[in-house]
Parts: sequence; structure tokens; C-alpha cells
Amino acid sequence: MKLPSTLASFVLVACALLHGAAQAQSVALAGMMGSKALLVVDGSAPKSVAAGETHQGVKIISTAGDQAVIEQSGKRRTLRVGDAPVSLGGSASAGRGTRIVLNESGGGHYMTPGQINGRAVQFMVDTGATSIAMSVQDAERAGIPYKNGQPVRMTTANGSTEGFRITLNSVRVGEVEVFDVAAVVIPQPMPFLLLGNSFLSRFQMKRENNLMTLDKRY
Repeated sequence: MKLPSTLASFVLVACALLHGAAQAQSVALAGMMGSKALLVVDGSAPKSVAAGETHQGVKIISTAGDQAVIEQSGKRRTLRVGDAPVSLGGSASAGRGTRIVLNESGGGHYMTPGQINGRAVQFMVDTGATSIAMSVQDAERAGIPYKNGQPVRMTTANGSTEGFRITLNSVRVGEVEVFDVAAVVIPQPMPFLLLGNSFLSRFQMKRENNLMTLDKRY
């Protein structure tokens, strides 16, 4: 059956839009290594990319300070470290997954990019931590009003200090997102955020060889 020209055009446009949505990429700038940008594409591990290089279809045009200009499908955008990931070519995934699979990063540690309240962060899994832990600098980059949290006294390697106990609206790793997650903010700088049991306890954990699998509990 031949479609009327107007309807045929509508179908072609709809198909093109659906194709674009399927090809959507979530892109964030996790940090800088000298003049190279640490790109996180669709929740993958950070990749250092220099100006002029392309990673998973995303090209680095230039870098300066904590910013990078990227290009994908002929469109340019500026990313800043700590900003929410941008969606290139369509809508990002809604975070409705149920499984997280992590590869050991060395030394028995499991590192993974993630998001807190939509802002890109770098986690290290810590089964000995009661909750997610981050520095004041991490909280400020993520736009978290941590001073509105509950002040708590904490013991660190450098002695006693005051931190803040807070609740994060959302925490996402890969395609899995959980809500209302307890966290603490401490004054000392940290190389990465600790992904503790306030997040991990929402999952059934399994380790096999160099893989850690987290299946969401219901």
C-alpha cells in the first residue's frame, strides 16, 4: 500500500527522530590530565583525550583550565569539570537499569564514574564505609548544600574533625539510579568519592575473578 506523501514524510521524520534518540550519548568531563580531557561517555570509564582526538564519536576541540570544547555530529559544546552530563544527539537513558558490572582497577580496588544529583563524579567502591563519603570540594562542585546537613564529629587519620551528614537526592552508576542515599562530607581533600554501604546495601553483591556484579534489590 502506498502512503500519501504527507503521511510518508511524517513517518520518515519520526523514524529519523527515533534513530537519533537511540544514538544519544551522555557525555561528561570527569577531570583534566594536563592538557588532556578525561571524558566519560555513556557512563564508561574516564578516557584521557587530547585536543584533535576523538573518543566514541566525541572530538576534543580545545581544553583550558577545567573546561573542554567538544564536537559531535557537527555540534560544539563546552563542558566543565563537575557539571551535569550533556546529552548529544537525543535523550540520555532514564537510569532504569538493575545491574552494575565493575572491572577491578588494580590493587583490589573497583573504580567507576557515576553521578550525584546529575553531576559527574568518580567513585571508588568501599565496602567498609558506612555511607558515601566526599570532600567539601566534591560537594561544592556537585552543587550540594552540605552545610544544611547535620554536623557530626568524625575521626580521621589526621585526628578529629567536623563533617556533615546529608541525604543525596540521587546516585547513579551506569544505567542504575537510586534515590535518598545517605552521605557524609568531610573537610579534607579526597582523590575520589567513596561508594559506601548506603548505596551498596541496595544491591546483591557478587565477586568473581576481576568482576564485581551488583544486582538491585527489590
